[in-house]
Amino acid sequence: MKEYNNRIISNPKILSGKPVFKGTRIPISIVLTMLRDGASFQKIIEEYPRLTEEDIKAVLDYSVFIVDHPEEEIINI
Repeated sequence: MKEYNNRIISNPKILSGKPVFKGTRIPISIVLTMLRDGASFQKIIEEYPRLTEEDIKAVLDYSVFIVDHPEEEIINI
């Protein structure tokens, strides 16, 4: 479940610290919104070709972690 540590970062210098996919400026909130709206992994990858299926799974893992540990946050600078 710690796979998100290698794929998601939060840096105050990138999009005001919003969690993004490492090496991109793509906020994870975009992927979560697309999933909420019924987009498949393939559709997300078509829209954002820099992302992989593992990146999308990492967003879901990260979301579960945040729900289970609301007092903790990932900060990678």
